[in-house]
Amino acid sequence: MLTVLLNAINIKVDDPVAFTFFIGYMAMLASSVFFFVERGSVQGKWKLSLLISALITGIAAVHYYYMRDYYLATGLTPTALRYIDWTLTVPLMCVEFYLLTKAAGAQFSLLIKLIVASVWMLVTGYIGEAFTHGDATQIALWGAISSIGYVYVLYTAWAGEVAQLAAKSGDATVIRGIRALAWFVLVGWAIYPIGYMCMEGGWLNTGLGWQASSIDLFYNIADAINKIGFGLVVYNIAVSSPKTEAA
Repeated sequence: MLTVLLNAINIKVDDPVAFTFFIGYMAMLASSVFFFVERGSVQGKWKLSLLISALITGIAAVHYYYMRDYYLATGLTPTALRYIDWTLTVPLMCVEFYLLTKAAGAQFSLLIKLIVASVWMLVTGYIGEAFTHGDATQIALWGAISSIGYVYVLYTAWAGEVAQLAAKSGDATVIRGIRALAWFVLVGWAIYPIGYMCMEGGWLNTGLGWQASSIDLFYNIADAINKIGFGLVVYNIAVSSPKTEAA
């Protein structure tokens, strides 16, 4: 603990990874508090969605607290902690799609399919990152397998069941919100493969000489954009939706 404290006090000014770990922790924590507090001011039908947003950033804040300490103490990527966080938070992000389209007839089977796709993406990504030991072929193989889950979620959000249900709802606020979340999946989630390919043996590492240390920088930026961004979109839907019932 003393070592961690001393490292925290002596963070190098040219260490963007440490900087983003600290910023990520505080941003996630602040966002979680905001979503929990604001949950009491939205209509009843949006309370659960905002609670999920608070849980996503709250869980991430706890993991960032430990990941920043791990990084400061060892200088290594906290791969196991990172994937534990994602295994909890990414399926919850998929839950948001289900909750936002439930009023339009979304079935529980949609939620199951989204969760299975996200878990597939994470488990196979973890194998590629933790067990390939710099083997470029294996890294690429498991990255491609992981992308199957990502492409499914992406398709569902843009043109599949989620997009269709949003259109069926006839609620302009929900339609815009689902499209905004779909953009996060398309653009925001695409940051993660960039970090993945920076690991030793990854294409960006071997082909362009990008440092393996860049992996945490990309992951930290992507987490802040996606987890906080998802929550803010849900919050905007909640406060913009016509008040048809008491909060």
